[in-house]
Amino acid sequence: QVQLVESGGGLVQAGGSLRLSCAASGWIFSLYGMGWYRQGPGKQRELVAKITRGGSTNYADSVKGRFTISRDNAKNTMYLQMNSLKPEDTAVYYCNRDPSLNYWGQGTQVSVSS
Repeated sequence: QVQLVESGGGLVQAGGSLRLSCAASGWIFSLYGMGWYRQGPGKQRELVAKITRGGSTNYADSVKGRFTISRDNAKNTMYLQMNSLKPEDTAVYYCNRDPSLNYWGQGTQVSVSS
């Protein structure tokens, strides 16, 4: 049974940092690429960072240089370190495989105040 559980969100001031975690289960985690997605108010869900099963990373231009994606295959867990947060980073953040599954977790809310 596929499960994706995101955690670590919260309310921070602009310039602050947060670290998101994603606990995944239901498949062999190490065999698949993973991604962090977000959906801001009134916006479509977008992929902001992805990491291949080999550890190569790629970022959306809007977060490049500020966010760092990583994974721990031994723990079936993925992380997103978010620094220099901006109000426009406010969104619900989701983790999923890349390409994504049809199943989505509950997400974790990130709110950045100006």
